[in-house]
Order: sequence, then structure tokens, then C-alpha cells
Amino acid sequence: MSAMFLAGRQSSDLPAAAIVAGCALIFTVASFWWLNARQGRLTSYEPHSFAAVANETSTQLRLPLVIYNTGAKPIVVQNLQLRFPDEPDTALRLLWVTTRRYLKPDSGDGHAFAAAFPVGGREAKQLFVEFRAPFPDFVPQARDYKVSVEAKVGHHDDWRHLLTFTWQAAHMVDPGSYITYRNTADDLTTDDVAKSDAALKRLAAKAAAARAS
Repeated sequence: MSAMFLAGRQSSDLPAAAIVAGCALIFTVASFWWLNARQGRLTSYEPHSFAAVANETSTQLRLPLVIYNTGAKPIVVQNLQLRFPDEPDTALRLLWVTTRRYLKPDSGDGHAFAAAFPVGGREAKQLFVEFRAPFPDFVPQARDYKVSVEAKVGHHDDWRHLLTFTWQAAHMVDPGSYITYRNTADDLTTDDVAKSDAALKRLAAKAAAARAS
């Protein structure tokens, strides 16, 4: 009788042991996938400074970007662009033309043409990216712009959103010179806005004349 009871108890314990073993296997496989094979996405962070120039050749905007890969697998960035989603001309783009060593433009800041690059799994990559639109396609105004940074990545056909931030273009008090500015509102004076507005309006008038000719 006791032998039959023991045999029945052992047989009833087998399914429980199998369930525990199965759960352990699932946990192991899921952990391996999460740590080593999960496809993540790219994110970035609001820049607090920028370099810019606007003249009768082009408008150039250089941004300090940190791009972070949330997943385990590397992601290849094939292209970058700036878009202005709130502007009437929603097709307006500033294209990635070069990557530099520093934010401040000078003769020794390096010059690397736009080229694909990888972002390793759970890694962050800092880049000083230069975007450009030819004159007279885009002349900024002395105001805030909502700007979206987008990336074309190797495992997707469409553009992927990295971040949206406010570009304080009114800081461009000397738009004809390629210099750095803070991208904050707290140190923007009314005199700065007036100076930037006057200079950019003069350039906008030249752009309008060029488009009309």
C-alpha cells in the first residue's frame, strides 16, 4: 500500500518538475535574447548649443548630437536629416553634409563627408553633425523652430524619429559668420532678437529676389 502511495506521489511530482524545468529554460532563452539579440531603437537628446551660418550660398546648422542604441544588436545609421514639421513647407529638409570633430567651426575642426556609421548595442555615440540647405531654399527667421532629427537605418526603409527639440534661431545675431550659440531662451535679450531679426530679414529679401528672378 505504501509502495503504491509513494509511486503515485512520485508520478504526480513529475509534471511539476517538468513545469519548473520548462520555465527555467524559457527564462534562460529570453534572458539571452534580451542581453544579446534584441533589436532596439535609436534615441537622442536635446542640444543646448549649436553653430549656424546663413548667407547667399547656404544655411548651415551644426548640432552636437548624442545617439543611443537601446537594444543589444548594433544599428547602422545610413543617413540623417532635419525636418520642420510645423512649418507651412513641410517638405523642407536640411540634409546631412559633413561630420566634424568639434561644435565650434574653425579650420582644424575636421571634415568628414556624410557616411554610414554603426551604433553598438547599448552604446552612445557623440557626433557634431552639419546640416545644410542651399540658398535661397531656406533662410531662418529670428524665432523658435520645432525641429525633428530623423535617421535612415539599415534595418528599416523609412526615416526613423530620433528627437524633436526647439531651435532658438533668434540667437543668430551675426548670421553671416559661422559661430556657436547657446540654444536656450533664458539668455536671449530683446536687443539680440532685434539684431538677429534685422540681419535675417535682409537675407530673406535677397532670397525672395533670387527666387523671383
